[in-house]
Amino acid sequence: MIIRWIVSLILNAVALIAVAQLFDSFHLEGFGTAVLASFILAILNIIVKPILVILTLPITIVTFGLFLIVINAITLMITQALIGSSFVIDGFGIAIIASIIISLITMVLNSLVRDSVR
Repeated sequence: MIIRWIVSLILNAVALIAVAQLFDSFHLEGFGTAVLASFILAILNIIVKPILVILTLPITIVTFGLFLIVINAITLMITQALIGSSFVIDGFGIAIIASIIISLITMVLNSLVRDSVR
């Protein structure tokens, strides 16, 4: 179970680096920063995201779950605020786009690695 979590952190870090390569307004200093950002994002997803989901449940239901993308962007912005100058996102719009792309990349990478981690 811990191995799967570590692999998930590394795959999320790879997704963060891929997004940093795609956009100039999304900056990561290196792989260490990406792993740290991935770890902080995982902690925020465990602690903060459920609270945000509960607080925004009516709007999430009205938008058929699409508001969860905004919640993912908020957690990404909190992560960059906690890390500081080695992880910079220039605006909330790029955070929304980045959260969508990170989710897609992570989903693809997890499906490729799923069988070998068991």
